[in-house]
Amino acid sequence: MRLTPDEIIFWQHEPFKLNATIAFTWALMLVMVVGSKLITRRLSAGLHRSRWQNFLEIIVVGIEKQIAEVGLSRPRQYLGFLGTLFLFVAFASLCTVIPGYEPPTGSLSTTAALALCVMVAVPFFGIAEQGLAAYFRSYVEPTFIMLPFNIISEISRTLALAVRLFGNMMSGAMIIAILLTITPFIFPIVMSALGLLTGMVQAYIFSILAAVYIAAATRTREPKAERAASP
Repeated sequence: MRLTPDEIIFWQHEPFKLNATIAFTWALMLVMVVGSKLITRRLSAGLHRSRWQNFLEIIVVGIEKQIAEVGLSRPRQYLGFLGTLFLFVAFASLCTVIPGYEPPTGSLSTTAALALCVMVAVPFFGIAEQGLAAYFRSYVEPTFIMLPFNIISEISRTLALAVRLFGNMMSGAMIIAILLTITPFIFPIVMSALGLLTGMVQAYIFSILAAVYIAAATRTREPKAERAASP
């Protein structure tokens, strides 16, 4: 039983190796890029729009509302990043129906890379919204003693994102593999369908947590005079 797609080696030359995690990750990215081009190639900015475009716009508007409910005032600004995170994790789970495919999210290296993307995006959007000085000032509020705790918080939540997604994806794959060896064929099919649903849920949770972290970093604080004047 394979615990991670890192164990599947397609090519190796001395210290360099091409494993399933790298191959399937790049394959997913290629399919997503080509698919996005094909899906959006006939979109219109005029009044006459196809049913397909209306359907896509309903989805985009729904995603923007979900981002806004998290606390981000300008959801379209974050739609590209958060939407890409969701689509990658979700698509990685949906492709498990393909024989021989191993989801790259079952590797800790992939989930760590996704978590690092969130870690970089949080200060990026925070600085863009508040400015460099105001963002880094939040690390020492209300006192300078909070600086190490805030730094530890940044690192720990990044690790938590990576380990949570990795553990959930790997555990689902292991359960299905075990059931294939001890139960009839029909039951693992049901579990595979449940695994697809679980993958979609994990994609949603990962994206929402990323949105929450960005919302916390981009939250602008009211000046003291405004707070004192407010009832």
